[in-house]
Amino acid sequence: MAETTYGWAGQIARVNLSTGDITEVDDTDMQKDYIGGMGFANKIMYDEVPAGTDWMDEENKAVLAVGPLTGSGVPLGGRSTWATLSTYTKDHLVVDCHCGGQLGAKLKFSGHDGLIIEGKADSPVYILIDDDKVSIEDASAVWGKGTRETTEALCKKHGLDCCVAAIGPAGENLLPYACVINTRSHSAGAGLGAVLGSKKVKAVVVRGTKPVNVKNPQMVADLSDYMIAQVLGSNNNHVVPSTQQSWAEYYDKGSRWTSKKGLYWAAAEGGPIETGEPKPFEPNTMGYRCMKSTKDLGPEAEKYTVKMAGCHGCPVRCYAQVKHPVVLEKTGYESMGNTCVPNFPFSAYMQGMMKVPGTTDESGKLTEQSVVYNLLIQATVDDLGLWCNYAQLYRDIAHTYVDGILERELGDQFPEYGFDKIMAGDATPFIKILSDIASNDTDNKPIAWLGHGPFVWCDKDHWNDMEWFDDKRSCLINYRGWPVHHAIECFSQVGGLYNMWFNRDDMIHSAVNFQGCGLPIELKKDMAKEVWGSADAVDPDKNYTPMNEAKAEFAWWCLVTDVLHDSLTLCNWVWPMTMAPAKERSYRGDLDLEAQFYTAVTGIEVTIDDLYKAGERIMTLQRCNTVRGMTDKDGKKGCNDMRGVHDVITEWPFSKDPDIAPFTPGTDKMEHKDFKKALTMLYKRFGYDEKLGCPTKECLEDLGLTDQAKDLEKLGLLTEGGAKYEDRTRKYDHILEKYCGDNPALNA
Repeated sequence: MAETTYGWAGQIARVNLSTGDITEVDDTDMQKDYIGGMGFANKIMYDEVPAGTDWMDEENKAVLAVGPLTGSGVPLGGRSTWATLSTYTKDHLVVDCHCGGQLGAKLKFSGHDGLIIEGKADSPVYILIDDDKVSIEDASAVWGKGTRETTEALCKKHGLDCCVAAIGPAGENLLPYACVINTRSHSAGAGLGAVLGSKKVKAVVVRGTKPVNVKNPQMVADLSDYMIAQVLGSNNNHVVPSTQQSWAEYYDKGSRWTSKKGLYWAAAEGGPIETGEPKPFEPNTMGYRCMKSTKDLGPEAEKYTVKMAGCHGCPVRCYAQVKHPVVLEKTGYESMGNTCVPNFPFSAYMQGMMKVPGTTDESGKLTEQSVVYNLLIQATVDDLGLWCNYAQLYRDIAHTYVDGILERELGDQFPEYGFDKIMAGDATPFIKILSDIASNDTDNKPIAWLGHGPFVWCDKDHWNDMEWFDDKRSCLINYRGWPVHHAIECFSQVGGLYNMWFNRDDMIHSAVNFQGCGLPIELKKDMAKEVWGSADAVDPDKNYTPMNEAKAEFAWWCLVTDVLHDSLTLCNWVWPMTMAPAKERSYRGDLDLEAQFYTAVTGIEVTIDDLYKAGERIMTLQRCNTVRGMTDKDGKKGCNDMRGVHDVITEWPFSKDPDIAPFTPGTDKMEHKDFKKALTMLYKRFGYDEKLGCPTKECLEDLGLTDQAKDLEKLGLLTEGGAKYEDRTRKYDHILEKYCGDNPALNA
């Protein structure tokens, strides 16, 4: 066993399903440069999975990893990251799959920083990690079961203190849109469930009883108290309430700080609990700030809300626990819980096209009927282990129904799916629709093609609907198969840029947290000048200005902070702490907290600039892996034309609002020439080739990625140029220090 260090457990379990071999890997050499989580997982994928591997090949791996802050007592340190090959996008390149719940903390408590799953089993298995004991167990008794029944059975067998991360029928059937579910409905998507299904892995079961060694536990506790009392807001770090309240200088109806007098967890055990008006400097009432059920599902959800819950180590509590008798009757599951897209699949992503009568009232508010539609879909997809590609599945279902594609393609089967009943107020047919998609039986149930993603079902060999990519209703942002994730509607070019960078939707919240925090735009601009060097880094919503260097800086920062959080591992839904709810701090947050917590936990002195550089290194490593495996326009493997082949935004952001010019108040329409300029500026900011968008020799060597530089040079994919990191990078260390006088790390 590797020697334990502070923060890290020091070892990763390696399970080879083909041979049955189980070994432990020392991760010490990766800790400094790759941190953990996404960094570890992507380094292992780069080193061990050859370019051009198919996601179903035995050579593909599924790598789960956590970071040094996971389970350490740092607030919002309960995330975990998987890496594998994409099942549903062009070239099946490396992707990250992030999840909350209890999995990450349990893994760390078992004495592991990660799990490498390789090879293939001959029959269904699950992997059991019980502290130091790792084993491959027979899963035949739970194969064919949903994620809920699987979780219940394995918890009964191994103990309620275990965390079960399971696939459902969608994963078993190798549906590209399959996910892994832990802690009932915390999902890791991007096709991970299908990858595990191809390896015959039904679940990973983890029990951990060991402590996480922390170098300075008192400083971790002091920093945590300071952060929760002064710096932390609500979900997405929204820092003003959504309604006018006696204590607040500002309010904003879009804020996720939704608590107020007269709003209750009405179905709470023991009787209703009022959310009230929790204020800054009241850490013990923070868990009431976010009433996510009524925010997502509408006012009728109040009477079904049991409480708000969350992931390990989270004081924000953005996970809505809801019970509904009709959903129990229809699905067999009374209690639902979620915090994001599965919480509002119908009302947010389908109703706009389908316009089902009765799901909104005359004023536009969501009704009881809408609550049932949302919760029924939520319960069904979670149990099936069915992923939605950040709501793309729901948009695709609505589009193919409304525009007649399903009727055309399904023929005599179409009436079986009961869309007439859905339009008449009965949500029950969604169970069959989603179950048949999860079946992946495209020969007999062609509706299952929707679970392969639009890159497949839209092509000319299937349903011939490539126009959907350029339809603004689709929200598809890249022709390689993924949709927006806080894109052009989020600070214009900034959101558009970071939506191009990965091999799936980006999952970045660093910008949208700032955009939606509730503070006035004038104050946001003052903060932007301090943080990104110019007030012009940000624009008012739908009142955009042309691209500039400050926006490129903001986009770079969004990318590296997201990657950093997914490596530490922290929740990027709330981190980084750019703004704060306390007027006494002039609403400024504290951008040094990640580094201060890292130092307190590991005992290694770092600055936030050191961590940002590590974030850039990890992001660049993934871009190298993409270059190595991506095919060019002629289908040849290995392509460094990221600008022309990979970072290609769809047309609808430029063609929407045809009667309005770009940079006109009231539209988020983009301009082609301006976005090309934006790409060039961001390539330059990363030290990449400005024409191709690929990492250069100088960039890679400067980041310590010399082996990757040699690999790309051998393949003829390496160019030269680009400034060194120190010559192109803004300093962020203590950039908001003057507002942070109560920070205990500054006063130690």
